[in-house]
Amino acid sequence: MDVDKMLAELRLEREQIEEAILTLERLARGRGRRRGRPPGWLKDAANAGSLLAEESVDELNSNGHSNEPKRRGRPPGSKTKTAVALEA
Repeated sequence: MDVDKMLAELRLEREQIEEAILTLERLARGRGRRRGRPPGWLKDAANAGSLLAEESVDELNSNGHSNEPKRRGRPPGSKTKTAVALEA
């Protein structure tokens, strides 16, 4: 048995294990919140999990969407407020 050779192999193995640990720690930490809109598949996966936990199937339409309409655009009355401010 060559002790020096065994030590060299063990040191190499230790370096590989340390690299694997660092990589797993980075993965566990995550990359933080990404900017912008999430991809569709990620949004669908997140919504599927929350729908099962929070909403019952009875609250959904036949097409799988909730009864509440989407709120887009300006809030109601904001157009008239700016027009009133300009007149004054």
